[in-house]
Amino acid sequence: MVVPAVAIFVVTYALIATERVHRVAAALGGVAALVLVGVIDGQSAFYSETTGVDWNVIFLLLGMMIIVSVLKQTGLFEYLAIWSAQRSEGRPYRLMVLLVVVTGTASALLDNVTTVLLVAPVTLAVCSRLGLPPVPYLIALVFASNIGGTATLIGDPPNIIIASRANLSFNDFLIHLAPIVCVLMAAFVGLCRILFRDAFQVPEPTEVHELSAREAITDRRLLIRCLIVLVGVVVGFVLHTALHVEPAMVAMLGAGAMVLASRLRPAQYLEEVEWPTLVFFMALFVLVGGLVRVGVIGDLGQAATEAVSDRYLLAATGLLFGSAVLGAFVDNIPYTAAMTPIVQDLVAAAPDPALGQPLWWAFALGADLGGNTTAVAAAANVVVLGIAAQHGSPISFWRFTRYGLLVTLVTLALAWVYVWLRYYAFLG
Repeated sequence: MVVPAVAIFVVTYALIATERVHRVAAALGGVAALVLVGVIDGQSAFYSETTGVDWNVIFLLLGMMIIVSVLKQTGLFEYLAIWSAQRSEGRPYRLMVLLVVVTGTASALLDNVTTVLLVAPVTLAVCSRLGLPPVPYLIALVFASNIGGTATLIGDPPNIIIASRANLSFNDFLIHLAPIVCVLMAAFVGLCRILFRDAFQVPEPTEVHELSAREAITDRRLLIRCLIVLVGVVVGFVLHTALHVEPAMVAMLGAGAMVLASRLRPAQYLEEVEWPTLVFFMALFVLVGGLVRVGVIGDLGQAATEAVSDRYLLAATGLLFGSAVLGAFVDNIPYTAAMTPIVQDLVAAAPDPALGQPLWWAFALGADLGGNTTAVAAAANVVVLGIAAQHGSPISFWRFTRYGLLVTLVTLALAWVYVWLRYYAFLG
């Protein structure tokens, strides 16, 4: 079964990458092929925690999409767009820095998928107001969300998986990963000036002072009710481990509360739900689950484990860069789920926790930062590409990947220096 599973995955990924076939059609076709050759069945696709659809991710996305739809009815995104335009004084690079910093910070406090769902509509609105091309700004906010989300336990879905397996706390992530994330965000702000320089070629700053942000709010009472619910959702995300409530349940409860508070019709609160994106995610989980089921991903990880033996800096380096490379071709959520048992064994085999524990941080950095490599490497990427396509600004696989490769290379290099200096350089 290994050869058919790998062949189907490679063909499906090639179709997605070349965009010869719509990505949803390609992914669903790949799933159908896996079913026909007997690699997967209903049990493994829908009910297995290791090879099936991660329903927590799907319902987290659905809940936040509904929340975004309700918030849109209040005029909040138009208000934030005008505010951003005025704060940046209409200058394109200053605007990008503002959006990047806000997105990176919010991604650490919320999760990065939620953040891009909230920030992407604002980005589209402000670019429309200023007459700027939205694609560079959307790509930049994706990169910022993946970098910023690395800082905390709830910031990026792979961190939640790692924390559960390794019994790590919110503060553990904050202490070990937040310092390097601050450095990476600063470096990325500088990279934006180079990567997207063509988008900043505007003769004169657009006059924005005459715009009224307050007039953009269309329903103040609904906005107040929605913001109260949104604060509750944020608190729920932060405290979900203490409350023993999954982030997906927090999102769905928040969505239900907003729908009740708004009294909107289904057509209104389902307006921003990206059904093609949700279907693509479900198919992608099953595709990767097929590789997990036949042992391909596990074998790759086991081979890497045997190769590094007791050389823990080499192991950390392999996890950092290897996770980014493998995670570039499969979504980093199912990849992380497949690899955590292997990393757990490596850490447990270490004679000293000072040697083994840093492997978790190298693994988290590789999985999270590797999410920037390609258009399908992380949940936030797929979500933003779906939003961009829906609003008439499609982002091709290769356009995203061209920027993503450089951003990933720079951030991984800085992350490796951090891991080496903090955990291994001065041992012994």
